[in-house]
Amino acid sequence: MPQLCTLPDDDFLDRLQRGAFDYFVDTMNPANGLIPDTSRDNSPVSIAVVGFALSAYPAAVERGWMERAEAVRRSLLALHFFRDSDQSGSPTATGYKGFYYHFLDIHSGTRVWQSELSMIDSAMLIAGMLTAAAYFTADTPAETELRELAELLYRRVDWRWSQDGQGTIRQGWKPECGYLHYGWEGYSEALLLYALALGSPTHPISADCYPAWTATYQWENLYDQDFLYAGPLFIHHFSQAWIDLRGIRDPFMQQKQSDYFENGRRAVFVQRRYTQLNPHEFVGYDRNCWGLSACDGPNGDQVGPRNPQLRVFGYAARGVPYGPDDGTLSPPSVLASVPFAPELALAALRNMLLRYPQLLSADRLTTSFNATLSDSDGQPWVSPGHYGLDQGIIFMMIENHRSGWIWQLLRGCSWLRDGLRHAGFAGGWLDQATLDQAAGATSR
Repeated sequence: MPQLCTLPDDDFLDRLQRGAFDYFVDTMNPANGLIPDTSRDNSPVSIAVVGFALSAYPAAVERGWMERAEAVRRSLLALHFFRDSDQSGSPTATGYKGFYYHFLDIHSGTRVWQSELSMIDSAMLIAGMLTAAAYFTADTPAETELRELAELLYRRVDWRWSQDGQGTIRQGWKPECGYLHYGWEGYSEALLLYALALGSPTHPISADCYPAWTATYQWENLYDQDFLYAGPLFIHHFSQAWIDLRGIRDPFMQQKQSDYFENGRRAVFVQRRYTQLNPHEFVGYDRNCWGLSACDGPNGDQVGPRNPQLRVFGYAARGVPYGPDDGTLSPPSVLASVPFAPELALAALRNMLLRYPQLLSADRLTTSFNATLSDSDGQPWVSPGHYGLDQGIIFMMIENHRSGWIWQLLRGCSWLRDGLRHAGFAGGWLDQATLDQAAGATSR
C-alpha cells in the first residue's frame, strides 16, 4: 500500500480506475451480460450497475483494457436481454413501460426483493446504452445492431407515464400498490433522469416538469459556501458521470451565477470542513478524512461492548451537515470527487489508504469503513466485498478527470442535448454544439 500511495497522480489513478473496471469483467453473467449489485454471494443485479458497465466498456477499449469486439459482445448481451425482457409489469416481470425493476435475479432477470420499478436507475441504464451507441459507430453488423437496440430501448420508455399526472416525476412504481407516494423533489441525482425524459422523441415529460423540480431546490450557505444543498456526495456525482455540466446553466443556476460542476466543488469544501470540525467526535474525521455518502455501514449487531452508545444505520445515505452520520465514511465518494477538486480528493484518499490499508484489495476500494467502531486490535469496521455502483462511479469520474472523454462522447448525443435545452440549459459547450451542428449541416 505505501508503494501505491507514492505513485504519481496519473499512475495512482490508472491503477484505481483499472481495479474498478475489473469489477465488471470479474462479475458479469456470461449468459445475459447482467452485472450484480455487489460482489457478495447471491447478489441480485442492479440495473444502474449495468448502465455503468455499458458506459465503461468504450473507455476500456480506448485505454487498451478490452478488445473492441469483446466490448461489443458484452454490450449486445445486455441489450438483447433488455429488449426481450418481460415488460408486462407483473410481480415477476423485468419491467414495465420501458422502465425496469431496481433489482433483478442475475440468472432469470426477473424482479427480486419486491423492488420498485425505478425511474432513476432505469435512466442510468439507458444512459449507459446511449454511451455505448455513441461510441460503437462502425459500419459493421454488430455495431449497427447495437445502435439500433439502444435507440429502440430509449424510444420505448414512457417518461410521461412516470409523472402520473403530477408536477414532478414519481420515484417509482410497484405492481402491488401503484406509484410510490413521493416524487423526485429537491436537488438530487435526478438531473440525468429529467434530461433524458425531456429529450425523448417519443414520450417526453411535460414542459413544466423540470421547473417544477427546481422549484423544490434548497440553496444554503454552509461553512461560508453558497451552494445548492445535497448532503450525500453521490448526489453531486451521478448525473455528472455522463453530463458535462461545466459552464452550462439552467435558469436556476443562471440566477445563482453558478453551475452544477462548481456546486460539486463546493460540496467537497463543505464535507472537508464538517469532518474537520467533527461535531460528533468520531474517530478519524479530519480535513483529509471525509466522504459522507450513500454506502453500506455497520448494523446494531456489530456495535458490541466497546461502543455501546454508538447508533449505527446500516446501509444509508449519510450526509453533511444534517446527517445521518454514525462515523461511517465512503472512500469511493472521495475518489469520485476528483474532477471537482483533484488536489483535495487525492490528498484525502492517499491519507485514508495509508492510515487504513485494508480499504483496498486488488486495487479496488471497499464501499465504506468506520474507525469509531473498531475491534479489540484497534482495526476499523470495513464493509465486506465491493459495490458495483462504487466501482462504476469511480471509473467514470476518473476518466472524466483524466481525459473528459465520456463527457465529450455524450455531447454528441442529440437526445441528451435536446433534453438539456428543453430544461433551459444554455452557454458553454451546449451553444458550441449548436454552432458545430450548423457548420456540419452547411458543409453537407
